[in-house]
Amino acid sequence: MKMVFYSDGGARGNPGPAAYAVVACKDDGFVMYEKAEYIGEATNNEAEYRGLIAAIVMAASYSAEEAVFVLDSELVVKQMRGEYRVKAAHLKALRDDAAALAAGIPKVSFRHVGREHPMIARADELLNEKLNAASR
Repeated sequence: MKMVFYSDGGARGNPGPAAYAVVACKDDGFVMYEKAEYIGEATNNEAEYRGLIAAIVMAASYSAEEAVFVLDSELVVKQMRGEYRVKAAHLKALRDDAAALAAGIPKVSFRHVGREHPMIARADELLNEKLNAASR
């Protein structure tokens, strides 16, 4: 089964309070599951990676034979594709974790889209709900 996973991460401040969200869809766009989690103090890039890792774990739990991971972070997408080096040690560890998890899925791809994409906008909405709840 082919699935598409939209993930987003964000921090208020950099670093600051952070969260991520994932929207899991069938290939036809049907939303199967949404998840958001507050992760505490982190940078935007750390939150993006944490969202991607959650998406990869989700893909494995669905036994997806093909998984497309869609993010609005061009940096993370290009690092996952091997187009950019990962310089920061803490991001390298997250990238390595993501790559190791993704290796367990038969066919994987990473795609960059703008933040205005409807599913990325939904993920952003979900993570902001978590950040708002955490700040109360």
